[in-house]
Amino acid sequence: MMAVRRLRRAFSVTSQATSRRQRRERIENGPSLAHFINAETERKETVSPSTSIQLLEQLLNEIRGAERESNLVDTYGRAHNYLRISLTERCNLRCQYCMPEEGVDLQPSTDLLSTDEIIRLTKLFALAGVSKLRLTGGEPLVRSDILPLATSLKAIPGIESLGITTNGIALSRHLTALCDLPVRLNISLDTLEDSKFTRITRRKGFSRVWSAIEAAVAQSPVQVKLNCVVMRDFNLDEVVAFVGLTQHLNVDVRFIEWMPFDQNKWSDTTFVPYAEMMTRIKEAFPRIEKLEDHPNDTSKAYKLPDAAGQFGFITSMSEHFCGGCNRLRLTADGNLKVCLFGNAEVSLRDAMRHGFSNDDLLLIIQAAVKRKKFALGGHKNMYAIARGQNRPMILIGG
Repeated sequence: MMAVRRLRRAFSVTSQATSRRQRRERIENGPSLAHFINAETERKETVSPSTSIQLLEQLLNEIRGAERESNLVDTYGRAHNYLRISLTERCNLRCQYCMPEEGVDLQPSTDLLSTDEIIRLTKLFALAGVSKLRLTGGEPLVRSDILPLATSLKAIPGIESLGITTNGIALSRHLTALCDLPVRLNISLDTLEDSKFTRITRRKGFSRVWSAIEAAVAQSPVQVKLNCVVMRDFNLDEVVAFVGLTQHLNVDVRFIEWMPFDQNKWSDTTFVPYAEMMTRIKEAFPRIEKLEDHPNDTSKAYKLPDAAGQFGFITSMSEHFCGGCNRLRLTADGNLKVCLFGNAEVSLRDAMRHGFSNDDLLLIIQAAVKRKKFALGGHKNMYAIARGQNRPMILIGG
């Protein structure tokens, strides 16, 4: 899949006499990402890299000369200081909610960002106010250079926090080095049963992941998070057991509402809202303490009295938290995705490889952030998200 879709010719090119004030207004009020991406099309369309560059150059002709802001604030006043970077499209599992059973077509390695390109873009985002990074995939730990890359990213001025989201299969051999950095670990685990693990991931490996979790809890200087996607016919009956883990294990279990992405067969009959999960948990644990949630938190946090750990809910579908969103995503093929649920993307890879300057790249990033929708990528509700076009989750980055 190429990086940028065809242009919607919604704006004419501004004249050279356009004032700085008018150019600044154009960043704040447009151009839409649909100016160089057809975000609303039912059928995914691709363009050649040369056309991609033409569209980006046309955008720059309109916004070049505007003052670059010191941070990435959208039109709703949300400052974006958190970047999630997908390091690879490859994965050593085949989770049902992440990719179709037949897998996905992987792009040639030359179409993906190189290590140097990842570092260059991260430095630019840091200059624009990003202080928190999370490395995702695919499975980020399948990269042979994961440790030197993580070390380089953590050392970038302005980066205060580095996290990795992993399925845990390859975690044990990297654990000591990651804890020494340190890296905040999020480990995906959707069941506590070996046979169900094989069913949901289409691979074996539960014992390996569980051993890695126990070792991570013992070694990590920061609390380990366990991500659990809840589905009615699969693991709803295990939410009480997951909460029970927190009584003696210092982990943050986060129950994630199942979200629709291309080809993951999302259904509202299988979807479980957090309120239903909480009702089930309260029947087993009547005394539950509510913890403080911060403005940018994605999780509603709770704790059992005197428990070692805590638990929470990521309620993207039933009660979205878009109003406090501070996140941007960089896909493995170099596309900036300003919203998880939106399909509008802009290729920073193509811009870099065509020789765009750092200042031009920052202007493109700023313009993209300015066009971020308030909620759910512009969709009205979860059903509209399910009907829309998007990448499979593995090609977005978890």
